[in-house]
Amino acid sequence: MADDASSIEVLNGTAQTQLKTIIERIERLEEDKAAIMADQKEIYAEAKGNGFDVKVIRKVIRLRKQDKAKRQEEEAILDLYLSAIGGL
Repeated sequence: MADDASSIEVLNGTAQTQLKTIIERIERLEEDKAAIMADQKEIYAEAKGNGFDVKVIRKVIRLRKQDKAKRQEEEAILDLYLSAIGGL
């Protein structure tokens, strides 16, 4: 890798500023994401403390994100596969 002085010369002042801004924006988002994940962890702990099954809550959230038709299609395929192997 070239030394730092020659590497910096490759990027003009505008490009350097843009790059720095982009990196700082990403870093702020990473901080926000970490804070949100910590908040979610607290909420799941609260739910567990109140006797709710966190695994099921996660599944409910995942299912609610899905399109209703897509969810119904997956459920139908799951039922088909289970009956094919003698499950349920």
